[in-house]
Amino acid sequence: MKVSFADKIKSLFSGRSAESEAFFDDLADALIEGDVGAKNAMELIDCLEDACKKEKIFDQKGILLKLKEALLPFAKECRLQVQDGKTNVWMLLGVNGVGKTTSAAKIALMQSKAGAQNIVLSASDTFRAAAVSQLSMHGEKLGIRVVAHQMGSDPAAVVFDAAESVKAHGGGLVIADTAGRLHNKENLVRELEKIDRVCSEKADDSCYKKLLVLDATTGQNALRQAEVFNEAVGVDAIVLTKYDSSAKGGVLFSIGKDLNIPVAFVCTGEGYGDISLFEAEKYVDDFLGL
Repeated sequence: MKVSFADKIKSLFSGRSAESEAFFDDLADALIEGDVGAKNAMELIDCLEDACKKEKIFDQKGILLKLKEALLPFAKECRLQVQDGKTNVWMLLGVNGVGKTTSAAKIALMQSKAGAQNIVLSASDTFRAAAVSQLSMHGEKLGIRVVAHQMGSDPAAVVFDAAESVKAHGGGLVIADTAGRLHNKENLVRELEKIDRVCSEKADDSCYKKLLVLDATTGQNALRQAEVFNEAVGVDAIVLTKYDSSAKGGVLFSIGKDLNIPVAFVCTGEGYGDISLFEAEKYVDDFLGL
């Protein structure tokens, strides 16, 4: 059974004084285990310990509220808007297995319910037959159009066609699913740069967004993935998948602090409706068990 960060915090407070240095050392260890990252955890705890001693805060709730205050600036929210009558393109990035294809379908349904018109799913992961057929199946179930080419074809050409189609219908939203073969970083970067160029040319001004899909259970690996994709093409926002409040969710604070990338959506299950807008305060409260 997974032990959440909030549970670890509770056990830290049981039957011991929060005034000792050892307590704050253990709190730093808990933050590191919760994937906040060693450097960030040490910095946070140094500031927290100083503030608590200065303000004489040694009760559980008081300390946690101070920690919340310190973490909140790094949990950055992002609200994406589909602009009516324009060609909007949202490209999904991420390594294989993080849930990009399912996230594309979830986002499509969410935007459709929010009133976005003419949504098209672009099957731009042309290297995995499963990705193309999976996206086509999602499109069929949701009644959302999918643009796909044959296996192995140019992924940028798929986005090109999807964007042209949206433009011809007076605007709408293209959600592009892309490949994520990180083991061959050079090829991946080159391929993404080409898709990025096409998306950028085809989308109207300020209507192109790059969304990085990250698996909440992968911890500090997620930070490394964010660094690679951000360096390759730049990332506008995060889509966090496989999240529940007991998962190691601290990596989002590292991504917010070190890379300044906000979070747009959080996915909590397999169903099409298991997606919500990221709410920073709720996220921090869940993480700390407040």
